[in-house]
Amino acid sequence: MTPSRSPSDDEKPGLGPSRPRDLAIVAVVTAVIAWILVRYNYGDLPPLPLLAGLVLYVLAALEVVIAFIVRSRVDSRDVGRARGQLHPLTAARVLALAKASAILGALGTGVWAGLALFLWSQRDLAAADHDKPGAVLGLVGGLLLVGAALWLEYCCRAPDDPTDDNGGRHPGHA
Repeated sequence: MTPSRSPSDDEKPGLGPSRPRDLAIVAVVTAVIAWILVRYNYGDLPPLPLLAGLVLYVLAALEVVIAFIVRSRVDSRDVGRARGQLHPLTAARVLALAKASAILGALGTGVWAGLALFLWSQRDLAAADHDKPGAVLGLVGGLLLVGAALWLEYCCRAPDDPTDDNGGRHPGHA
C-alpha cells in the first residue's frame, strides 16, 4: 500500500515568487497587532506628521524605475557578464530587494491599516482627526510599495521561466 501524496509533495523546495496571499496574511496580522498597540498607547504617542509614510512612496518609485531597467534588459536578453549587460548577480540582488520590499510593504500596510482603523473608530477625538490623513497616506504608500515590489520581482523573471498559468511547466511542454 503506497501512501497518498499531496500535490505539494511534488513542489521543489526553494525560493519562489512572493504570493500575494502570504503578503496579505502578514498585513492582516500586523494590522491587528498595530491596532491593539495603538488602542492602548494612543495617548502617549506624538502627533502623526502628514508625510510620515513618505519613505514608502520613495521606495516604491525607486523600485518602479529599477523594474523598467531590469525589464528592458531581460526582454532584450541583455543579461550576462559583459560590460553594459545586467550581471546575473545584480539580477539576483534586485530580486532579493524586491522580495524584501514586498514584505516591508506588507508590514507597512498592516501598521498603517491598524492605525487608520483605530483612528476611524474615534469619533470625538480631535487628535485622531488630525492624524487620519497621515495614516491614509501611509496606508496607500504601503500598498504602492507592495505593488511595485511584486512588479519588480516579476520583471526579474527570465523570458522562458515557467509561469503559474501553466502549472509550473515550461512553455511548450505538456
